[in-house]
Amino acid sequence: FGGGCSASFVSPEGLVMTNHHCARGCIQQLSTAKKDFISAGFYAKTQAEELQCPALEINQLLEITDVTEQLNAATQGLTGKAYADGLKAEMAKLEKACTTSEQLRCDVVTLYQGGKYNLYKYQRHQDVRLVFAPEQAIAFFGGDPDNFEFPRYDLDVSFLRVYGADGKPAKAAHYFKWSEHGAKEGEVTFISGHPGRTSRGLTTSQLEMLRDVTLPKTLFRLSELRGQLTEYQTLGAEQKRTSMNLLFGVENGLKANKGKLEQLADKGFFAQKVAAEQELRTKVNADPKMKAKYGGAWDEIARAQQTYRDLRKEYESMEGGMGSPL
Repeated sequence: FGGGCSASFVSPEGLVMTNHHCARGCIQQLSTAKKDFISAGFYAKTQAEELQCPALEINQLLEITDVTEQLNAATQGLTGKAYADGLKAEMAKLEKACTTSEQLRCDVVTLYQGGKYNLYKYQRHQDVRLVFAPEQAIAFFGGDPDNFEFPRYDLDVSFLRVYGADGKPAKAAHYFKWSEHGAKEGEVTFISGHPGRTSRGLTTSQLEMLRDVTLPKTLFRLSELRGQLTEYQTLGAEQKRTSMNLLFGVENGLKANKGKLEQLADKGFFAQKVAAEQELRTKVNADPKMKAKYGGAWDEIARAQQTYRDLRKEYESMEGGMGSPL
């Protein structure tokens, strides 16, 4: 789903279900001062009333191929910049060969920080129309105070429909079917979604970089932007309406990153990470083959982190998205 959210086909007629905030950009773009679908909600009683999202693309996952061996072979024996260049070149080669038409999109997905690579092939859908979205007050009941911390009992959902080149609803051969009775107590349930990332595999030098540099700077920047947006919203109802989606994203980012920083600043928690890393290094160094192959990895990463500290400002200004609000 546009912006990185997960979504699901839930009917053979191209109906797609996702979270409300995932469709909020489309909902706001379709809104006006007279018809604010963010606050009032939206419901198309017929397909003719469904409204096309101005700038939204939905990518339907068709195929996953394991390409770990190809990438490992292309980077065999390489280190540093040569390794990075070789990896990027092979990824680009695989993606180009996979993308045989404009209706397809192919991405090499890195899993386990390079332990495994998968090639994802997607069907691109660019005619996406809004079908249903509840009022913001219902979709975000509990608000930011509950987000990430407590269960939120709200209608956090939106429905959209994918249309084909012929202007008719796209046919979905595979879709999730509705259960009339819902899940039963004790029944096994699965939540499917786009691969996310965690920081479980980061080294202590990388965690130190997050704790001392990246997260404080991110929080400072987001706090400034929150203040600017809050002040802008005092100018009038229309200013508030058009900036609310961005403010929600900023508030969300602030809370998430604040939690990360508080955890990394906990000396007891950080000591656990240091001890776990030292235990792993000891095991690696005890095996001559593993030591030869992996023993120097932690020190190389630490040197890379120091190099990044030295060029961070220039890099983020040119390549790191510092010119954008988020």
